Amino acid sequence: MTPLESPQLLGFHDGAKKAAAGDLWRAIEDNHRCNRLLWDEEDLARRRQAPDAEIAGNKRAIDRYNQQRNDAIERADEQLFEFFFGKSPPQEKARLNSETPGAMIDRLSILSLKIRSMRAQTERTDVDRAHVEECGRKLDRLIEQRTDLAACLDRLLAECARGESRFKIYRQFKMYNDPNLNPAVYGEKRKG
Repeated sequence: MTPLESPQLLGFHDGAKKAAAGDLWRAIEDNHRCNRLLWDEEDLARRRQAPDAEIAGNKRAIDRYNQQRNDAIERADEQLFEFFFGKSPPQEKARLNSETPGAMIDRLSILSLKIRSMRAQTERTDVDRAHVEECGRKLDRLIEQRTDLAACLDRLLAECARGESRFKIYRQFKMYNDPNLNPAVYGEKRKG
């Protein structure tokens, strides 16, 4: 059982903690939903015979979903930070992890999408055997990567629970979506 699945770690016996766990899972679900929508929009944006207006629409959707994805990562980190450290900062002696649990969860989400897509390539009947075999090798590597990353996330969460590790919530500050920070956007306002 992983730390995210452990009823003791997440404190499901306490009503407030149970609600917080629900907020955490909503953030994780939102992150995965946005990653899936991003994946689909990015595929569409790479079409060669689509009208430019459709590609522009895909790019705007990509930016929107990417912002929502990052917001969900930060919400997951906030929930986990609150759970592990409460209102007081973590112990300075605890090892600082450079990657947040939310970022690791996001990477796991993306890996699951890669695995699904690569598995579909191994099931194709309209390609030669070499393609299927190469995709099978890639699929094995992706599964190994997901397994390793999940183990690293489990270890980080367990170490945070014991006070041995800590993380900081670093905001993404996605400047391209902020009309006050994106020079191409605020430059349009000046010209208009």
